[in-house]
Amino acid sequence: MLVRDVMTPDPVTIGAHQSIGTALARMRRGNFRRLPVLDQGKLVGIITDRDLRLAMNSPYVLREGWYDSYLMEHIEVRTCMTPNPVTIAPDCDLIVAVELMRTQKFGGLPVIQNGNLAGILTETDLMDCLIKLLEKEATAASPGNGGSMESVHKRRTGAN
Repeated sequence: MLVRDVMTPDPVTIGAHQSIGTALARMRRGNFRRLPVLDQGKLVGIITDRDLRLAMNSPYVLREGWYDSYLMEHIEVRTCMTPNPVTIAPDCDLIVAVELMRTQKFGGLPVIQNGNLAGILTETDLMDCLIKLLEKEATAASPGNGGSMESVHKRRTGAN
């Protein structure tokens, strides 16, 4: 199996000069935990929900609560992102990507093809892949039980 078989193609992105407020709104709207950061169409970084929390909750900055809104609209993504993120190619074996994510503790990897962002491989993509593989295995193992995950759970727990 290859990265391209599991990745999310054409992911939602954010510009390096856009505000962290815009990044947060995009993440919330799409239920994402990370966004690839582009500058002039090229990948220059990745920003995560953790990066945004750290930017807004710095113990070194004392401020009034009303100032948070100001900061959200005036701090650029490029100041909080991880620059030059590790990337992977779509034709790479999925096991290589998974091992890289596990050893480096990455929640996602931008996928680059011909110098352009082609997708992103995330933990959620990998969980979705695992679910499909387990469902396929369950169907093959017990076609008489409908092969659903529910029937597998019932067999394992002895539930009726």
